[in-house]
Amino acid sequence: MIDKLLKYIAPHPCISCDDLNGPLCDNCKYNIINEGFDGCVACGKGLGLKGLCGRCRVPYERAWCVGLREAELELLIDRYKFHRLKSASEPLNSLLSEVLPDLPSETMVVPVPTIRKHIRQRGYDHAALLAKGVATEKGLHYYPALQRSSQAVQHLASRRDRIKQAKEAFSCGVELDPEIPYLLVDDIVTTGSTIRYAAKALRESGARTIWVAVIARQPTGKTDKM
Repeated sequence: MIDKLLKYIAPHPCISCDDLNGPLCDNCKYNIINEGFDGCVACGKGLGLKGLCGRCRVPYERAWCVGLREAELELLIDRYKFHRLKSASEPLNSLLSEVLPDLPSETMVVPVPTIRKHIRQRGYDHAALLAKGVATEKGLHYYPALQRSSQAVQHLASRRDRIKQAKEAFSCGVELDPEIPYLLVDDIVTTGSTIRYAAKALRESGARTIWVAVIARQPTGKTDKM
């Protein structure tokens, strides 16, 4: 309720052009969608057929990504994750929903679980908000099927350590229906290990059709902030 009131009393300017119609105005939103992302979500290289290149062997069948983490999209994500701009979830949800096609109505939207420390710091679960928003906008089902088995922080960790941490990070305590699709939602893909092992946990619990939707792919050589 408070967030809704603040939108009218003190509207947040667009993170890129300062237009007073929210964290991302329509023009800047169009710029992000227009540039798009046509690479492999898993490795960030080459052209991706269904969001994946022919070299990557991952436990999911297709992937969608709004764009590279740069320019307006980077600003919006950073405000959302590091500056407690909770209202940025709305334009981020909208961007992700626009790059997704119409999916089967029985699709379950599963957030990649956030570590407890980051939820406390932000005051909200950023991945869960994204997944709930996408489920609502696309007429799908929100289903937090995964849990964090490890609370290790990946900030400043090496690629090798990130992969090791991700291998031990996720579990699924329920048996999943193999006849319905599961859409994993996260904000950023860096090494690809988080999405890989989150999807692996779903597959080990019975899921046969797993898709991935992320806001941004980290450009090669660029360091993640958290």
